[in-house]
Amino acid sequence: MTTTSAPTTAITHIAQLVTNDPSLGEGPLGLIQDAAVVIDGDRIAWVGPSSKAPATDNAVDAGGRAAIPGFVDSHSHLVFAGDRTAEFNARMSGRPYSAGGIRTTVAATRAATDEALHANIARYLAEALRQGTTTQETKSGYGLTVEDEARALRIAAEHTDEVTFLGAHIVSPDYADDPAGYVDLVTGPMLDACAPHARWVDVFCEKGAFDGDQARAVLTAGKAKGLVPRVHANQLGHGPGVQLAVELGAASADHCTHLSPADIDALAQSDTVATLLPGAEFSTRARWPDARPLLDAGATVALSTDCNPGSSFTSSMPFCIALAVRDMGMTPDEAVWAATAGGARALRRTDVGRITPGARADLALLDAPSHVHLAYRPGVPLVSAVWHKGVLV
Repeated sequence: MTTTSAPTTAITHIAQLVTNDPSLGEGPLGLIQDAAVVIDGDRIAWVGPSSKAPATDNAVDAGGRAAIPGFVDSHSHLVFAGDRTAEFNARMSGRPYSAGGIRTTVAATRAATDEALHANIARYLAEALRQGTTTQETKSGYGLTVEDEARALRIAAEHTDEVTFLGAHIVSPDYADDPAGYVDLVTGPMLDACAPHARWVDVFCEKGAFDGDQARAVLTAGKAKGLVPRVHANQLGHGPGVQLAVELGAASADHCTHLSPADIDALAQSDTVATLLPGAEFSTRARWPDARPLLDAGATVALSTDCNPGSSFTSSMPFCIALAVRDMGMTPDEAVWAATAGGARALRRTDVGRITPGARADLALLDAPSHVHLAYRPGVPLVSAVWHKGVLV
């Protein structure tokens, strides 16, 4: 019996390669000039100077373009139906954002067919992939009944490995007068139905959503079912979310817009990643998160889109990089690292977010000589080619 192996491919004449492996190149990004990458199956097999690239079955000439790891978007809400254009238009005309707008999407999502929800998530994942995103987390949170939350997670799991149970997005409208009863539902029958379809458990710990005690109940129940915590923390104001995330060993505290010195210190002394979501601030005209104190303290920072129909309807990681550099105190190098390796850390993944032998072959070519152009040329579609799991897509 004969066996066949996947053909190998060399991508050569990469003007500047971001590996995110300092052992392979210059600085924290592990930069290699005039580089080559060899793909074998769905893995990176070799990285180094173009002049030393080994022989392969196929060759692709990058033509002096830069290459980066595929983006790792560690926070999104893609299982939804409906449209909130009117809400956005009103907000841009002077009305402040509050968590209550989620109820509009809940009603539309409950009414949608499975086919419509599948089509929607597939559309936005494809949109993100064209822009270089090769790993995508997404959440439930627009069903808020046992049946609808489990349905959302089943659908999400058919499209991505990184699925998060967010039954505690807001208190369900069905329990408006009984928040404690809703927490009991989330931590009981809803969790039982949802845990088999998810890797993570999340909670919106914020005034108008869930307080610290309620969030703790949700996260500890999720942990008992084998789910790893993530927390929507400190978006709309100072609160207990970040400290709770660190205490419970959450993979990430997401938003982190309003941080005290104690919050920053707690993140810096922990393995909990601070995930910043500038699309939300852009779309709500809220105060920008400040990455500088986090980075200077030694905290791990990730960037993500928070793609959702209400407060951040973008799937573009390059856009978020540009915002982070322009308005959040990040250098271009820091922002690119946060959007790739940082997102991988937030998902506790070692196989993505870097271009190094053994990693999954996820990378993007840019119509530019350097990754700095992602911030230098905001709004320009620079991603010219994407490999996902070794396949040019």
